[in-house]
Amino acid sequence: MLALKFSIFLLSFAALMTINITEAQEINYRYHLCQNTTTFVRNSTYQANLKILLSSLAFNATRNDINGFYNASAGQDIDEVYGLFLCRGDVSVQVCLKCVKLATNNIVELCPIEKGATIWYDECFLLYSNSYNFSSLNQWPVLYMWNPYDITVDVQFNQLLVKTISDAANVAANAPSGEKKFEAKRVNYTWLEYLYVLVQCTPDLSKDDCNRCLNLTLSKLPICCNNKKGGRVIFPSCNFRFENFSFYNVPAVVPMSPPPLSTPDVLLPPSPGSIADGKGDGSKSMWIKVGAGLSAVIVVLFFSACTYIMRTRTNLRTEEIGNIQEDQLLHLAGRATVGDDYSDKDIQGEVTSQDLPLIRLDVINEATKQFSDENKLGQGGFGPVYRGTLEDGKEVAVKRLSRTSGQGQREFLNEVVLIARLQHRNLVRLLGCCLEKNEKLLIYEYMPNKSLDVILFGSRNGVLLDWQRRLSIINGIARGLMYLHEDSRLRIIHRDLKTSNILLDYEMNPKISDFGMARIFDGNQSEANTNRIVGTYGYMAPEYAMAGLFSVKSDVFSFGVLLLEIISGKKNVGFHLSEEGESLYTFAWKLWSDGQGLELMDPMLEKSSVATEVLRCIHIGLLCVQEDPADRPTMSSVLHMLASDTITLPIPKQPAFSIGRFVAMEGQSSNQEVCSVNELTFTVLSAR
Repeated sequence: MLALKFSIFLLSFAALMTINITEAQEINYRYHLCQNTTTFVRNSTYQANLKILLSSLAFNATRNDINGFYNASAGQDIDEVYGLFLCRGDVSVQVCLKCVKLATNNIVELCPIEKGATIWYDECFLLYSNSYNFSSLNQWPVLYMWNPYDITVDVQFNQLLVKTISDAANVAANAPSGEKKFEAKRVNYTWLEYLYVLVQCTPDLSKDDCNRCLNLTLSKLPICCNNKKGGRVIFPSCNFRFENFSFYNVPAVVPMSPPPLSTPDVLLPPSPGSIADGKGDGSKSMWIKVGAGLSAVIVVLFFSACTYIMRTRTNLRTEEIGNIQEDQLLHLAGRATVGDDYSDKDIQGEVTSQDLPLIRLDVINEATKQFSDENKLGQGGFGPVYRGTLEDGKEVAVKRLSRTSGQGQREFLNEVVLIARLQHRNLVRLLGCCLEKNEKLLIYEYMPNKSLDVILFGSRNGVLLDWQRRLSIINGIARGLMYLHEDSRLRIIHRDLKTSNILLDYEMNPKISDFGMARIFDGNQSEANTNRIVGTYGYMAPEYAMAGLFSVKSDVFSFGVLLLEIISGKKNVGFHLSEEGESLYTFAWKLWSDGQGLELMDPMLEKSSVATEVLRCIHIGLLCVQEDPADRPTMSSVLHMLASDTITLPIPKQPAFSIGRFVAMEGQSSNQEVCSVNELTFTVLSAR
């Protein structure tokens, strides 16, 4: 009976594995570009033709005879729209269809009125425009992406990379007309490491154009990916990608070897003394075969039993570790309420044993490669941050609490309690925590585009944020903050809102992070007082910095500073050094009062901005940084002001004078910048 159960278990496990393997592949968004130079009127003929075109592209993605590529047009004359899609050469028709459908749905939301747009996924890309771009070499727009890690032997690697891409390009270009112009190669880089390369042209290109296109992409290699472990350059007509790991579907690229030919069985008449007459060596042969078969069954059952016992013990051990972690977290909650400004109700009352997101230490060690320096992303406020990859391929960011940080324990517990209970698209998501062997770890969703301060204030990165993107980020932060203040079941005061605590996901959507300083308010509580002032100079409301008073309105002040930074591309911290001792918000108020508000705007926004929208946002920012908290709007009012251009805004008073170099953090400088948790693994667009 036990053996039968084990056999059933093995068969069920094999069936589950088969189901998992055949599940639909996830589609991974990378970037999109709206060509803001030309737009159409809503409900116009052009928009109707665009809908027809996108429907045609999605419908034809199901065809097996198109080799993952299709182009079409709809309409006539000035209202004609052209479009195409190209699926990666190794993906199935089902994955291609899924990717194209997703692209056709998303692109009209991301670029609602632009006559031209492009959207990129790992598995496909799709573009449309009002100009003809078929069957010819098209190299704009171009997308660059790179792996953040550097190689160790650059000369050998670069030589091998160029040769492998060139070899693959020749194979792809020489594919018969109308067939996939695609090739993938794997070569040894070192005796332990491989280099994986993929190249592709659209099937409508000629051999010469395909070769020329791939050579042009190869010439961009030093721009995007010099000495990197991976990267890609994507033109509309061709692309290449390389990595030090397998990123394509190998079975679809390398055909399986046929099974070896076996000699067919031949039936011979029984010889004397065989099984046929029940005598001689034939009988012995039969028993030998039966014995061998039974032995094989016994061996299988034995190993199945061992596997079952080991798995049971592992589950018990996992449960034991989970209980230990819960006890440690509850114990930490009890200790964190002594001698600080967190109350028992704030923290301990929120800790329950049924919904704690606990992850084992061995899983985190494996994901981060034992917290290797290679995976270190930066240094946070209370310890280092590491990048990790879980067994299912999910990327995470792991905050590791410094073992010598007493203050960090309070922050650790605060984040576990708060973020685990808060669910909003504009708040960073906590996936779990770990409390084993004196380790205190927080595991977050991974944000590939790092933090807003890196993108906004970086000399090369600011160009990635056009006006519509910045406006979207402003609205996203406002929605997240309103959720904390008004819509969540807990009223949360963040107390440390700043650009480095705004993380950006794959689509550049903002997510508020770092709740270590946050406080919970009662339903009717409007403000509180503390003698432990925490936060960052430059973003603090004057009543909080000087008297320790904080409320939802102190978060609104921080949001106002952040909003003005996004518009100007300048940091408030240190602004007084270059602008006659003024803060950014007092400088903005003077410009706005003199009717010169647009002079505050980042010069990079000159071509993409709408003057009325910029001025309205400056006006809203100035209302948020008023000296008297009563004069500042709530976040719900801010969102209402941002959404409507018909509401008459009150006239802002002169904001509070800069509070100077105020030391805010207990035991450390208030202007200490906290490194964001993610490395920049992002795309850069090349100008035409």
